[in-house]
Amino acid sequence: MKYILFIAVASFILVSCDALSSPVQETYKSHKVEKGETVFSIAKQYNTTQEAIYVLNPDARDGVKVNTVLVIPSPDVISSTDSVSFRTHKVKRKETLFGISQQYGVSMDDIKKYNKQLYAQQVKKGEKLRIPIVKTGPSKNNTTTSENSSKGNDKGTYIVKSKETKFGIARMYGITVAELEAMNPGLEDNLPVATKLNVPANKVASETVDTEKYTLYEVQPKEGFYRLKVKFGLTEEAIVALNPYAKDGLKEGMILKLPKKDELTSLAAISEVNLESRLSNKSDKKIALMLPFMLNRASVDSVSNKELLQNERTMRIALDFYSGALMAAEFAKDKGISVTLNVFDTEANALKVGSIISNNNVGNMDAVIGPLSSNNVDKASSALSRTNVPVFSPLSNRNIKAERNVFQTLPSEEMLENGMIQWLKENSAGKNVVLISDAKRAKQKGKIVAAIPSIKIITPRDKGYLYIGDIDKHMSRGSADNWVIVETVNPVLLSNVVTLLNGMPAGYNLRMFTLDKNKAYDFDDISNMNLARLGLTFPSVSKSYAYDDKVPFLISYNNKYGVLPNKFAVRGFDVTYDVLLRLASSNDLYDETMGEFETEYIENKFRYELQSNSGYANRAMYILQYNKELQFDVVK
Repeated sequence: MKYILFIAVASFILVSCDALSSPVQETYKSHKVEKGETVFSIAKQYNTTQEAIYVLNPDARDGVKVNTVLVIPSPDVISSTDSVSFRTHKVKRKETLFGISQQYGVSMDDIKKYNKQLYAQQVKKGEKLRIPIVKTGPSKNNTTTSENSSKGNDKGTYIVKSKETKFGIARMYGITVAELEAMNPGLEDNLPVATKLNVPANKVASETVDTEKYTLYEVQPKEGFYRLKVKFGLTEEAIVALNPYAKDGLKEGMILKLPKKDELTSLAAISEVNLESRLSNKSDKKIALMLPFMLNRASVDSVSNKELLQNERTMRIALDFYSGALMAAEFAKDKGISVTLNVFDTEANALKVGSIISNNNVGNMDAVIGPLSSNNVDKASSALSRTNVPVFSPLSNRNIKAERNVFQTLPSEEMLENGMIQWLKENSAGKNVVLISDAKRAKQKGKIVAAIPSIKIITPRDKGYLYIGDIDKHMSRGSADNWVIVETVNPVLLSNVVTLLNGMPAGYNLRMFTLDKNKAYDFDDISNMNLARLGLTFPSVSKSYAYDDKVPFLISYNNKYGVLPNKFAVRGFDVTYDVLLRLASSNDLYDETMGEFETEYIENKFRYELQSNSGYANRAMYILQYNKELQFDVVK
């Protein structure tokens, strides 16, 4: 089946470039003044300035009358007077508007005035800005643009205290992190105590934030008070009360103090939504599917290609994922959604990823699914960050430099741990809870003890093993169940503990738990039968479907390919179908992620949440338990 699919992929992938053209812009427009209009309102309507209108319509300085015809400059036409000249600045990597204003001694408002796009977006690398230079005398070097521009050069000093962060200090002075970094080149993420920072001298520092009660949140692009209300349940008045400088509106990068939500969000509070019943936007969805098919390594010899498939695990995973994605596109079309699936071979190469994006107009597509490796996801998300095209990382969430357009479809290990701890905290009342943990799981041990203070702790002996008496003395012999949490990556200790627990009397009502069913559980000496007897319970990113399930996808896949799908094919379906349904349920995929809801499909579920300093992360997870038939039951 995979070989046939490999041939199909090879014939399907075509690289083409669309010729791009842009209309010639008008330089000027005319506007007939209507009742109630002012120069200010007209300037706002045409995205220009009052001064630009006055230059072309001098009489307007005395006011405008109804039916007066004004000449309006295009937003790209920069007004100039005898007293104003301009210099061009090409934006460099990591430069900010604040830093550029400091460099030229010009206020940020003055730069925005002559570069209208900056009212809606941040400066971009390679962008050319017009910097106004207003002459105030014979000397060309004695220039300024406003009364406030000279103030922008005044810097104060701030001494970093223990546990302070860039976010907290930026908030104290009402500036963005980017502006703080511009004033302090080379500023590291972790600030050493007693570090001297440059800060605005003309702004009074606000109080420090009580991190026990509040968290710091960075305002994302296009976020307003409404989005924050949906996300955090806080009204505009409540946000402004905590952050007075937000009274004039929110801007990208602004740091807000918000009431701290319990990091371990209660799993019971999340509602599940069927997006198939909420379809409202069935227009053509253009999806770029970027997978490492490795066609560059293929040959005309079918025997060689079969050997290539056998030896290249990454290629096999890509083909399996692709087979599931194709089925998802077909299912979406059955729902009336128009889908254009653009398939690209990344060749597992970051340079190839960049070439695909630049040569195939990917920036105008609705979403990108892939690539598979974290390095290539970094490349794709960075290249598409300007156009804000969402990039869904289907199989990797490790070491991703999460741009704000990244959707990590796999929950992180920390999220799985936190979810499992929360479940234990909510369900361990009346149980005798015991923790067996080695030194390598000290962090997890601390989190468990903090959540369940009454827990009994067993530490392995010096040689890394336990005797039956080490555990037995902590067991409850009454009516209470014994819940034993085992935290180790050592297969020898794990085998030792599993064997001892299976030898305990049946009346002990034992159940075993772990925050991470890691590779140690695959050790030959650890019997799945013994784990099933203990009812091993653990967190997981996915569940397993039953082979006798009469699910339409399983039936259709079996009919098309002659086999049931493996986990990569199922994930290809689940991820792709979820993306298509989200696009079809809203005019803006980012808006569709704002609600606190989960979607669930064959083996995977999704609940995306915007992270404070990165992209979106999937926080949906399963808690599974081994049953006596050696299958996994879904506990939560």
